[in-house]
Amino acid sequence: MKNVLKNISRTLAAILLLGIVNSVSAEPLKIGYSDWPGWVAWEVGIEKGWFKEAGVDVKFEWFDYVASMDAFAAGKLDAVSMTNGDTLVTGATGGKGVMMLMNDYSNGNDMVIAKPGITSVKQLKGKKVGVEIGFVGHLLLLNALEKAGLKETDVELVNVPTNETPQVLASGDVDAVVAWQPNSGMALDLVPGSTAIYTSADEPGLIYDTLVASPQSLATRKEDWKKVVGVWYRIVDYIKNPKTYDDAIEIMSSRVGLKAGEYKGFVKGTKILTREEAKTFFKKADGFKSLYGSTKISDDFNVANKVYDKPEDISSYIDASLTTGI
Repeated sequence: MKNVLKNISRTLAAILLLGIVNSVSAEPLKIGYSDWPGWVAWEVGIEKGWFKEAGVDVKFEWFDYVASMDAFAAGKLDAVSMTNGDTLVTGATGGKGVMMLMNDYSNGNDMVIAKPGITSVKQLKGKKVGVEIGFVGHLLLLNALEKAGLKETDVELVNVPTNETPQVLASGDVDAVVAWQPNSGMALDLVPGSTAIYTSADEPGLIYDTLVASPQSLATRKEDWKKVVGVWYRIVDYIKNPKTYDDAIEIMSSRVGLKAGEYKGFVKGTKILTREEAKTFFKKADGFKSLYGSTKISDDFNVANKVYDKPEDISSYIDASLTTGI
């Protein structure tokens, strides 16, 4: 009789455990995204109902960029849209993530914008530059200075949140700012005669924009994440198809409250990657033409600028399998 009761207890425990597991797995994947064309593109799949068609339950949550990273680090999201460099920063400070999808690389939307009268990076010597120190714009600026034969010490850095750069340039407190769209476009509009003297198009692959999942979510929900990746490439095809391009732009521009004509310029400055293109950049190599090489450069930058103390293990931050199928 005791053995029978024990077996019943074990069976009930197993049923309860199964119920808990099923309850957890039934939770929607929570994904944080923010105002960048390669991430706003998710809106196409959301509006078209493609995630439901793919059989995956997702909940996209809209944030300001830094707030999205904070929410991810606090464990409130399964995944978040981040640049490769910022993924390292978040991971080194406690919010480890794995880049499992490359949405795009910046192809001109990130800019160094100078006030009227300054038309080259070399002319920044001895000038004040507003930039969010330790973030991706800072790396873009250093790359620009190096190519112009200047050092960081040749300019005076003024720490400015990216979303405040247009107003700071307009105030005259700095001679140049570093920003990405839509802030870079706002700065150009707000200061007549201002010029983009260096952009991410001058160094393709400096900034990769990715979808980053927590290791736990990726390990336990991998089949669901495969479906998310599948929907992403359906979105990419829709954007790149001339027959559906305008509809895609309309959906994306509506999300951020801009006119479709204006938003086309933002998308042009974003190299949204097909699956085949992404497979190429997922290959291990040095330099900007590989996610691994670009992320290593970001890691060196972060350590040199004391964003964190020790180099990170780059490979532990990247999982190409959902894109490559390997």
